[in-house]
Amino acid sequence: MTLRIAIAQINPVVGDVAGNVERIVSIARSRAGQSDLVVFPELAICGYPPEDLLFHGNMRRSLSEALETLRERIAGVAILVGYPEYVGDRIYNSAALIRDGEVIANYRKQRLPNYGVFDERRYFTPGEGPCVVELGGIPCGLLICEDIWDPGPALDAVRDAGARLLLVPNGSPYDTDSQRRREEVVARRARECGVPVVYCNIVGGQDELVFDGGSLAVGADGEIACRANLFEEEVLAVSAVLSGDDVVLEKGSVAELPGTEPGVYKALVLGTRDYVDKHGFRGVVLGLSGGIDSALTLALAVDALGPERVRAVMMPSRYTADISLEDAREMARRLGVVYDVISIEPIFTAVREALSGVFAGLQEDVTEENIQSRCRGIILMAMSNKLGLMLLTTGNKSEMAVGYATLYGDMAGGFAPIKDCSKSMVFRLARYRNGISDVIPARTIERPPSAELGPEQLDTDSLPPYDVLDPILRAFIEEDRSVDEIVEKGFDRKTVGRVLGMVKRAEYKRRQAPPGIRISVRAFGRDWRYPITSGFEAD
Repeated sequence: MTLRIAIAQINPVVGDVAGNVERIVSIARSRAGQSDLVVFPELAICGYPPEDLLFHGNMRRSLSEALETLRERIAGVAILVGYPEYVGDRIYNSAALIRDGEVIANYRKQRLPNYGVFDERRYFTPGEGPCVVELGGIPCGLLICEDIWDPGPALDAVRDAGARLLLVPNGSPYDTDSQRRREEVVARRARECGVPVVYCNIVGGQDELVFDGGSLAVGADGEIACRANLFEEEVLAVSAVLSGDDVVLEKGSVAELPGTEPGVYKALVLGTRDYVDKHGFRGVVLGLSGGIDSALTLALAVDALGPERVRAVMMPSRYTADISLEDAREMARRLGVVYDVISIEPIFTAVREALSGVFAGLQEDVTEENIQSRCRGIILMAMSNKLGLMLLTTGNKSEMAVGYATLYGDMAGGFAPIKDCSKSMVFRLARYRNGISDVIPARTIERPPSAELGPEQLDTDSLPPYDVLDPILRAFIEEDRSVDEIVEKGFDRKTVGRVLGMVKRAEYKRRQAPPGIRISVRAFGRDWRYPITSGFEAD
């Protein structure tokens, strides 16, 4: 006996129940006659993560109607689809198996993740016990995402309920090591249980998260039978053949996994595109300084949206080097984007004159630097408002960590694509992008970084070199290392203490920063929850 399975790696929109249902119906109908079962991702009907939308009465009604629609409109193929199940005052993270207009099985997720970016215990009640249903003569065990990371639910389905194949809808977000970890876990479960696993993941951007897909089917020996492309919608076909008491997966297409830089770049492009498009913006605007951060952001924006939807603005001041303006203009030309040149000098002069009485007798300091940045913020936000374009900010993770950014200045905007990229990663991504086509002027990559808010200013005037700063930040932010542990890695104690002190003091800024794409195991955002007010000393 053969069970023909289609793994539907789709990009749902959170809260757009009607639109998601239409997508599910369209794919299911297109597979009728070709497949016996179509597996959709976790919470595919409402999108993942739905967060507090789950508490809204309209969401509950919409979801009830959605299941009815799927029952009525899909024929000739079974579907396994994730949805929130309301039972009295409880909500379950469930998956319904629908065939011939009937829900023939319903599984409730047992392991609810409550770490990192996940807070499912806020919303869901855990399910209990295995769920096994026969499809095409094969007993299939149903699990959902986190259930596969713990051996218990899978082993229960196989040992206690006789499953010979495991079907697993997922909502697993991207980081630079996520696919490797997933595949290790899925292969381990398959070998422990002695049965194949079909794993269907979401793809697409949702606020700070990017879901990278990478859906796959793994044989009982842990070997990959097929794998979907990462960062793309795809319907992946796999056949499960019952041979005696065993199920064997026929070999199919195995997509290649991208390396670190290609993977991060694709995640940033997908996350930017979906954030802009799902919000309904016609395009984006950003400040182009001639520096590497804004250069990378411009390249990402063009790759995500096309040059016709991107507008760049150069805003020189008395401290802007000629080569910065030249390189910014050249990059805009190479990418074919519309750009404007608007000097901030008149605004800067007017603000200084307005404050001259208040500032009389005081020396110039960082205040005047911040005023320049805020002048640029005024121009960019005005263009965003008037032209209906989302403003992209260009700050990186290194700057966000230590507060090397200006509130209501360069931090102003709607979305921060490279917010979770260290400065070191920004350089790596810029070189990677130029390996595809030469869009970033070489001088932009090679010059020492500078905010250009003062005469002959360099980032290293205020910060340690990035090859020192970034490893310290990674150890503290992503690995929770203490001062002693970081010093043991070979860093100067005074430098480490200074850096961690800057991180602590900058928390109030980060709380006011726009959202940005998570690409690391711990980004500033939903999985970073340090208090603003704290007496904690890192050392």
